[in-house]
Amino acid sequence: PAGRLPPLSGRVYGRRWLVLLLFSLLGFAQGLVWNTWGPIQNSARLAFGFSGWDIALLVFWGPIGFAPCFFFMVTVLLTSSLMVLGAGLRCVPVSDLEIRKKLIHGGQLLNGLAGPTVMNAAPFLSTTWFSPDERATATAIASLLNYLGCAGAFLVGPLVVPSPNGTAHLLLASQSNTEHIKDRIEAVLYAEFGMVSLIFSAALAYFPSRPPFPPSVAAASQRLSYRRSFCRLLSNFRFLMIALAYAIPLGVFSGWSGVLDLILTPVHVSQVDAGWIGFWSIVGGCVVGIAMARFADFIRGMLKFILLLLLSGATLASTWFTLTCLTSVTHLPLTTATLYTSCILLGIFLNSSVPIFFELFVETVYPVPEGISCGVVTFLSNVFMGVLLFFLTFYHTEFSWFNWCLPGSCLLSLLLILCFRESYDRLYLDVVVSV
Repeated sequence: PAGRLPPLSGRVYGRRWLVLLLFSLLGFAQGLVWNTWGPIQNSARLAFGFSGWDIALLVFWGPIGFAPCFFFMVTVLLTSSLMVLGAGLRCVPVSDLEIRKKLIHGGQLLNGLAGPTVMNAAPFLSTTWFSPDERATATAIASLLNYLGCAGAFLVGPLVVPSPNGTAHLLLASQSNTEHIKDRIEAVLYAEFGMVSLIFSAALAYFPSRPPFPPSVAAASQRLSYRRSFCRLLSNFRFLMIALAYAIPLGVFSGWSGVLDLILTPVHVSQVDAGWIGFWSIVGGCVVGIAMARFADFIRGMLKFILLLLLSGATLASTWFTLTCLTSVTHLPLTTATLYTSCILLGIFLNSSVPIFFELFVETVYPVPEGISCGVVTFLSNVFMGVLLFFLTFYHTEFSWFNWCLPGSCLLSLLLILCFRESYDRLYLDVVVSV
């Protein structure tokens, strides 16, 4: 319908921000639980007997959780209940370490099954509840809070859980040190379970499906069916191009950041320093991403230009980091300052591109529903992350090949964006048809 839409009341305006807050907190908790083990992998090996393969698999359950996302649609309440069950399984006090490890893996899988909703539904939520001049900002907040949860794990884990004494010789650690580390990990697991349970209770008490009146013409318009949407996406060459431009670098970066401590240990970076590097890289990306989205709301039609800037910076930062780690070949200074700077810049450029990509997906394939288009690209991203982590489970003793995947993926994405021809079908409907 192209008629005039009823004006939103102040009560509806307040309600939309509450819905956005609840959804964002859900995404934050899911990212926090998913990234629990990577930042404390040395401590987890000592306390629970995890191997390098176990650490990679615990991160791998995230992309595995995307496998069934196209066979059934998961609601916010079902998503939050899966997260509660998964976080609870990790806290079951079983003395047998083999059973405990299986419960922890099962909990990570259930949390991974909640990933598609918290990562895909941000553009749908922003279109359903927010006006056209606020959509990119709402998409940025809803999508980037999941990344902020991953950053929280980089901060909370190393600060609460102590590193083993003599990280390189875990078998020589004392029994008292092992029990203390295990108790601190248990405290983190219980705290995360309590937070997820609280968010689930809030969503159960109040989470409306849509506002009483649509905030825009696009929000009230008819969308394609599930089957026609997939046919439209698979036959749209421009969408496939932009989907690969998103999925390859973001998938590689997600897998790389999930095992950042594992990668930096050979270059003598401590667990705490690796946690701070991961934390600031993601936090910087969230702040810049929201700022870029707000800029895109004010100056429309600039999504491709913003992505070109961000991916150019990501290519340079990832190349710098990779060459720095090859200090025996390049003779570049390998210091904490250079690692901090290159990793933080890489995280800023790549993470801040996520909401811009999401908005460009929706504009390119409208009237395909937002959840389907973003679901396809996040599924592809997790496929690339899963393939990378799959190889990591076999080749986890040397990481130069892993680091070179970063600049290669960023450069490929930059070339795809350069060849991409942008269009703004949804924006045209809101701006022109509504007038």
